[in-house]
Amino acid sequence: MAAAASHCKAEQAAGQSCRQARNPGMRRAMEAALARLAALLPDPARRMVSPARLRLLAEFLRFGTVGTLGFVIDTATVYALARPLGLYGAGAAAYLVAASTNWAFNRAWTFRGRGRGAAHWQWARFISSNALGFLVNRGAYAALIAFSPSAHAHPVLAVAAGAIAGLGLNFAASRHFVFR
Repeated sequence: MAAAASHCKAEQAAGQSCRQARNPGMRRAMEAALARLAALLPDPARRMVSPARLRLLAEFLRFGTVGTLGFVIDTATVYALARPLGLYGAGAAAYLVAASTNWAFNRAWTFRGRGRGAAHWQWARFISSNALGFLVNRGAYAALIAFSPSAHAHPVLAVAAGAIAGLGLNFAASRHFVFR
């Protein structure tokens, strides 16, 4: 037991959680795959690739994967609530459901071992720090619902456009303010 505790302290001193150190799993596999792809780049581009950039890219890809799950949840919630709440009410409720799901998966996978404090405070920081991304996301959604007959008939188009519009802002906010 004492040996395991000292092992965990060494891992934490290296900037990893104990779970990360013992079970690197898909994170390392993704980074290794990206390194293999980077080796195929032309020489000038290959010189710009560093381990830190590969880790950042892998983190962004995990964030995007979680975001894809959030998109599915967002879309399903919009369609489920469109009749009782209308498309705008359904869009607002769906964002909260999808953002909460994304927080949980980003906490468990994308940014595992990073961030401090109780889970409910971290969730609140995630929701509040992604407020600008929310405005961009739901602004695009609302504009398309209002002005595009195609998006009004098929809300999935507006949900997708909003998700893509807010992606970069939400990644930066999550990385720098929630899971630092």
